[in-house]
Amino acid sequence: QVQLVESGGGLVQPGGSLRLSCAASTNIFSFLAMGWYRQAPGKQRELVATITSGGSRRYADFVKGRFTISRDNARNTVNLQMNSLQPDDTAVYYCNAASYTNYWGQGTQVTVSS
Repeated sequence: QVQLVESGGGLVQPGGSLRLSCAASTNIFSFLAMGWYRQAPGKQRELVATITSGGSRRYADFVKGRFTISRDNARNTVNLQMNSLQPDDTAVYYCNAASYTNYWGQGTQVTVSS
């Protein structure tokens, strides 16, 4: 069973930065893509960013150059560097690994507030 464990969430002031990490229990090359999604209270889960096994990146429009997704193949982790955070970024952030099955982490809370 694949396990994904997120870390790095927390409380940050508007304009601040956070770095999320997702550690996989298996070799991440086994996945077609990995990514980050988020879900705010009362809203549907939405894509934030994805990165394929070949390194191609895709971002949601609302990222607007503020976030960067990266992967560390040696450590089997995928990271999300988030800069210029705003209150609208408040949500639970989930790690996803996609192959023939979709795998999800438990989520990490990000709260942007003064």
